[in-house]
Amino acid sequence: MKNPRFIISGGGTGGHIYPAVAIANELKNRFPDAEFLFVGAKDKMEMQKVPQAGYAIKGLWISGIQRKLTLDNAMFPLKLASSMWNSFKIIKSFKPDVVIGTGGFASGAVLKAASMLNIPTVIQEQNSYPGITNKLLAKRANKICVAYENLERFFPKDKMILTGNPVRQDLINEASKSEAIAYFNLDANKKTLLVLGGSLGARRINQLIEKELDFLLSQNIQIIWQCGKLYLNDYSKYTEKDNVQVVAFIDRMDLVYAAADVVISRSGASSVSELCIVGKPTIFIPSPNVAEDHQTKNAKAISDKNGAILIKESELETQFETIFSDLISNESKKSELSQNIKKLAKPNATKDIVEEIIKLIK
Repeated sequence: MKNPRFIISGGGTGGHIYPAVAIANELKNRFPDAEFLFVGAKDKMEMQKVPQAGYAIKGLWISGIQRKLTLDNAMFPLKLASSMWNSFKIIKSFKPDVVIGTGGFASGAVLKAASMLNIPTVIQEQNSYPGITNKLLAKRANKICVAYENLERFFPKDKMILTGNPVRQDLINEASKSEAIAYFNLDANKKTLLVLGGSLGARRINQLIEKELDFLLSQNIQIIWQCGKLYLNDYSKYTEKDNVQVVAFIDRMDLVYAAADVVISRSGASSVSELCIVGKPTIFIPSPNVAEDHQTKNAKAISDKNGAILIKESELETQFETIFSDLISNESKKSELSQNIKKLAKPNATKDIVEEIIKLIK
């Protein structure tokens, strides 16, 4: 078989980029001589993250439609035309065997162009409620790899495969708690709260932790608080407090999960999939500001099976302290949540997705 060639497109947020890189890494394991090209949106984080992972990337001039009237919206038809034109050019010159999309507007243009050129396409949908791009692409896609059940109302049933979401390979093998405690310089006799706001940080979660910091520390815990690079200047001063570490970004997710006794997190698809694998008692605070409110739907899919606690932003003032103090001191509740969320994990997701991609290579 000749060396296969793959175009992979996905971006805008870490939730679209990390699955794309995980799929590329697994394909590379199977086909060491394969050729890869990523396609992203010119001014988004994939333009840094993908080269850091060792892959070439081309940027399209594209952005989503804003919900209000903006200059960007007026430019949308022009950006779309430019992206489609460039997608055709990229595909014709690279000649991929399969084109894979993990979401975001750039992947929409690339997969649309590929299907018009009769090149097999695979969609990887991370959320329990698909975004507009993937819903539009579904009719022409060859395979749709999904992470949640009951998506028949959005996608053709015969194309869907329940695979789960790709997660970082290092999370599959559990890191040791003692190594984690040493790495983050933690106190082995205190419980650890891990606060995650996603790759960019979460303003409302940061505000909550700031307001509740004294209450949290009164529970005799220590905190690793990932506030996001946008917010580091506002919150880094709290590192001066005992038992608080404030960081923009965490490189060793395997170790930070191993250290954590309880997690407070947004419920983007990647975070949810990772937390299922590591099986930590979690309070999800979904972002209400994302398309189709999919974070609430992701969190609800877990909390409905008693695998996590969901608190809406609007309920934080009235419910947070009661829920947190009950959870941190209740060993049986923690262990119940932990066992239930683990049942929803799909540790072989990346391999299963790659199996579907390989079937399409002509």
